[in-house]
Amino acid sequence: MFAADERKRGGVVLYPSPGMGHLVSMVELGKLFVLHGMAVTIVTVDPPYNTGSTAPFIARASAANPSITFHRLPPVALPPNPSPHFEALAFDLLRLSNPNLLAFLRDAAPRAIVVDMFCRLAFDVAAELCIPCYSFFTSGASVLATFFYIPTLHSATVKSFREIGSAPLLVPGIPPMPADHMPLPMLDREDEAYKGFFHICSRLPDAHGIIVNTFDALEPRALEAIAAGRCVTDGRTTPPIYPIGPLITSDGREKANRFETI
Repeated sequence: MFAADERKRGGVVLYPSPGMGHLVSMVELGKLFVLHGMAVTIVTVDPPYNTGSTAPFIARASAANPSITFHRLPPVALPPNPSPHFEALAFDLLRLSNPNLLAFLRDAAPRAIVVDMFCRLAFDVAAELCIPCYSFFTSGASVLATFFYIPTLHSATVKSFREIGSAPLLVPGIPPMPADHMPLPMLDREDEAYKGFFHICSRLPDAHGIIVNTFDALEPRALEAIAAGRCVTDGRTTPPIYPIGPLITSDGREKANRFETI
């Protein structure tokens, strides 16, 4: 994915969206980059909602992985948001954090930045600095195919997925799915959370490449549909897809307790 000269001349910045789950996934991805000889910096923002303190996890990750450094962006003031979904707050937080991200990247001058699904607005920052921007998608190829296809589904109707109800959505590469089985924040197309997700899906083809937590034998139909360009119907080119799964947490505490629920 990255050329040899890129690995030698500079590191990579990873930018997870707020919340522990996104941070854990990025740390695991960072470990893979370190194994390939790249310096890694993970940039974090504090969420405007309680997801549990990330400080203990960051301390453990830093101690166990000295080649991974962490940088926390300054806090920003959030405007009132009428949406009941925390995703809408996350979109506002990341949008308002763009100037701070721009300042950090200008000084750090990384060879590339990898952002997770909520951080699509960072594409504009990376473009301004001419830094290649990749996307890290943790939910697998079937969800990725659906997200690529959201603009097509959106333009085919004026109804929300909630209104469409149990009628099946036909997405290339995956079995038919009832419309009202879409994620809760995406059911009402007038909600700010839906608008944020729609923007995410619309920007997917803008990535230099998409790293996805799956492997060929697990989701061959979805990966084939994406690679063939069947999920992007507006004439744009589908970016390269890099399956790297299965990527799972290797935190010692989780490993020690993995049989507790059996």
